[in-house]
Amino acid sequence: MLRRSLRMALQRQEFSIDYQPIVGDKGVAGFEALLRWDHPLLGTIPPSVFIPMAESDGLMPEIGSWVLDQACREALEWPEEFTLAVNVSPAEFLTDGLTDRISQTLDEIGLAADRLEVEITEGVLLERTVDNLDTLNTLSVLGIRISLDDFGTMYSSLSYLKNFPFDTIKIDKYFVSDLENNEKSQAIVRSVIVLAHALEMAVTAEGVETPAQAQWLNDLGCDRIQGYVISPPLKVNAMKSFLTTLKQGPGGGTPVSNDKASQDWLGTDIESRT
Repeated sequence: MLRRSLRMALQRQEFSIDYQPIVGDKGVAGFEALLRWDHPLLGTIPPSVFIPMAESDGLMPEIGSWVLDQACREALEWPEEFTLAVNVSPAEFLTDGLTDRISQTLDEIGLAADRLEVEITEGVLLERTVDNLDTLNTLSVLGIRISLDDFGTMYSSLSYLKNFPFDTIKIDKYFVSDLENNEKSQAIVRSVIVLAHALEMAVTAEGVETPAQAQWLNDLGCDRIQGYVISPPLKVNAMKSFLTTLKQGPGGGTPVSNDKASQDWLGTDIESRT
């Protein structure tokens, strides 16, 4: 039933996009677009359930194109300094014409290429190595940023970092969740950050849920964080309200959220949060 419904979900406008803030040392840096499916009978279907179905049924290129188009149109209304991160699944990445489709979407909508960050997982890189390199190089030449998502949870070949033009490494929440009391997680996160910075790549940590985790990441030199300690993923209306509450940061720099956790990430008394 879900498979049948999934084929009609786009036509029935059952998909929507939530946006989760990504915060750096100067405040909100951008937002990650997260696909949601609200089934009319079953309610919200988790992406972990419907994305594999969409991939196996060959629906991801069509769904991915809709996500890119919709997210870019909504990002066009944001302040220009905010970036948009969009996930590209392995099934979508390996289809022909991906770079042309992304470039055409940006041109039609008018969103600057350097505001878009394409996120891929290590699973994308297991096949068609030469073609993958060509695709990533083309995106990079266009000015689009490229992020390696969920780093450390799959195959973690260092050759990926050497051979592919990544701008950002994203540390998976698996390593963040027990960062406060697991020395091995601390060592792994520290090593990834040092390695990424040596390769002139930025580091974003996902799934940051507590002030203590944020403090650890700050101490380890992580560039950006995202997670519930900052904000849950926001519906479009909540996202607009979030944007209207932004204020100028210290020294008139990048706008910073009024949210307490965002201010904490900027270095104001993280440990005092309860």
